[in-house]
Order: sequence, then C-alpha cells, then structure tokens
Amino acid sequence: MKSFELQISYKDWLYIIIIGILFGFLISLVFYYTNEEIRYLSTIAFSTSCAFFISFFSFLFISISNFYILPNVKKRYWYFISFIFSFLAGWCGFSLTYILFSDSYPIVKLISQYWLDISTTIGLLTFLIGLILHQFISMKYKNEITHSEILQTKLQALEGELNPHFLFNALNSISELIYQDQKKAEESVLKLSKFLRNAITKKGLIDLKSEIDMLNTYLHIENIRFDKKIVFNLNCDEKYYDMLLPKFSIQLLVENAIKHGFTGESLLIDVNVTDKKIEVINSGKVTSKVTFGVGLNNLQKRLQILKIGYLKSSIENNKMKFTIYRSNR
Repeated sequence: MKSFELQISYKDWLYIIIIGILFGFLISLVFYYTNEEIRYLSTIAFSTSCAFFISFFSFLFISISNFYILPNVKKRYWYFISFIFSFLAGWCGFSLTYILFSDSYPIVKLISQYWLDISTTIGLLTFLIGLILHQFISMKYKNEITHSEILQTKLQALEGELNPHFLFNALNSISELIYQDQKKAEESVLKLSKFLRNAITKKGLIDLKSEIDMLNTYLHIENIRFDKKIVFNLNCDEKYYDMLLPKFSIQLLVENAIKHGFTGESLLIDVNVTDKKIEVINSGKVTSKVTFGVGLNNLQKRLQILKIGYLKSSIENNKMKFTIYRSNR
C-alpha cells in the first residue's frame, strides 16, 4: 500500500513537465542571445527537448519507484533510492537528447567533449530539484489530510447532534404507546433496536439501498404508533441502489414530513430518486414558509461537507416537497 508521502497526481506531473519545458526554453533563449556560435534554432530545440526528456524520465522513474519499489522497502532507504532515480532522470534525459541530436548541430559540437560531465552535473541538479519536490508534495498531502480530518470531525459532530435528535423523537413516540398499547410499544422498541444496529456506522456516506432499509424500519415504527396511516411510495430504479448519500438523509426528510405534515388522516409520502436529485413529497399540511430546524440544517451542512449537493424546499401541486439536488462527483 502506498503512503500519502509517495503520491503525486497526474495533474501535478503535467504541471511539472510543462514547467520543465518552459524552463528549458527560457534557458535556451539565454544561450541563443549570449553566444553567437550557437545562435541557431536548433539550440532552442535542443534545450527544450532536453528539459522535456528530463521531466519525462522523472515521471517514469519516480512513478516506478513509488508504485513498485519504495512501498516494499524500509523507509530509511527511501532517500537513497530516490537519489538514484532522481539522478538517473537528469542523466538519462540529457544523454538521450545528446544522442538524438547529431554532431552536425553547433550546440552538440560545442559540448561533445564534456557531455558526460554535463550529464552528471544535470543528474545532481535533478536530485536537488527532486528533493525539493518531495518536500513540497509531502507538505501538500499532509495539509490535505489535516483538512480531511477537520471535515471528518465536523461531520461526526453533526452526526452526534442528529442521533439524539432522532432517538428523542422515536422514544417520545414509544412512550405514548406504553399506556395505549403495550404490545405495540414492545414491537416498536424491537424495531428501534434493529434500526439503531443498522445505523451504527462510522461512514459518513452510505448506499441508497442501506438508507431505504433503515427508512422502512423507521416507517414500521411510526406506523405502529399511527395505525398504518403513513403510506410510503418509493419510485427508484435499482440501478441507483449503489448511489452514496449522507446517512439518515431520506429518513430525516420523511420524519420531517410526518412531524409537520401529519394531520390525523392518511399521509402519503412519495420518494422519487433519479441520478440528479432525490425528492420527498408529502400530501399533508402545507407550510408556505419553511424554517430549517435542527434536522434540516444538519442535513444541509452534511451535504455541503461531503460535497453531495444541497437541499431545497418547495410547494408542488399543493404538496410539500423537499429535494436533495446532487452535485456532479
């Protein structure tokens, strides 16, 4: 398994190669304008090609090293191995450029007696650059991990806020049943126990199938209390069952529909799922001005932290609708 210290993204490498080519081009311009003996376009082509091949060999050797060699050796040998590969990147890049350009080019003629010395010198320079690059990449990923840990801490705090909120509402419902129907109260406790067992997970995101399973258990608990007056209708293709979303997302919206929409009559709740959005529509009481309380605010924040999307409320065909609009991941 690769350590984060070894990870360099392809985007980073693209930047490195582009910067290398531009650097080689600028150096060639210096030679072009300061030395009349090599004032040829071939000088610019040679220097630019050299920078490209050095960057390319750096990408090749360091990728091979990071994927196949360093993860399998002790960490104390990393710098030594990195030194060898960084040196080889510079040495091979310059040597290949020298070989590809024939002796007829003025710049090649000028350096022909010293090309091995120049290759070695460039190899040492690429090692120093590689050392700086390693430190930069290491700091970058450490910062990303720190940022990720901060977001995870915020997410756990939000989930800690949500769980007591749900548990309070569920226990409040069961407490009302104790004096009305002890058998129903007992059944509700068992269903609540099953719900909480399924809900105990450290994952911030769960698949839609798991969310639906927990939702069905929750609705069973509520229908024990409300004499099966909560009618649930799911419109979802099974191809979306692997879709990831924050834990308790749909359940929380359904709970909100029951809490604020149930009037004593049958309450129809439709959940419509597409790849772009998740809608929760209820036929109960319509509220023209929706205020996001603890639960809805909690869901909105978790959607933002996990970069899933955002939550909006609306009225459609005289029905309350809450929609999770999914962002492109």
